[in-house]
Amino acid sequence: MKIVIDTSIVVAVITNEIHKPVLIDKTRGAYLLAPSSLPFEIGNAISAMFKRNRISLEQAFSALEAFEKIPIQLCDVNLNRSVELAQILDIYAYDAYFIECAQTYKSPLLSLDQGLVDAATKIGIKSIEV
Repeated sequence: MKIVIDTSIVVAVITNEIHKPVLIDKTRGAYLLAPSSLPFEIGNAISAMFKRNRISLEQAFSALEAFEKIPIQLCDVNLNRSVELAQILDIYAYDAYFIECAQTYKSPLLSLDQGLVDAATKIGIKSIEV
């Protein structure tokens, strides 16, 4: 089964958050997909953790090393369709990329971001409950 995972899922796994065991279980044996923007979003999430003193540089490097080991197919998204989804759903384009990816690959979305899940549901994208 193909599953589109978002930044919140990857960050939770690579930083050993409380949801990690459940997320690994939900994705075991699945073919993971994400928009090609994912690595940049991971970098941005880590920089936000620096600002809140939640992570050290050493921990960040360890998390990035863990990220590199996760087999995720990075997919190009249709920018026009993503921007259209952002407008229709009143969301940021970065969130629309995940929804567009799920639409294109006819795959469910796995996210810890309830707002993203709600937006995806509005247009018929199924989500995997955590």
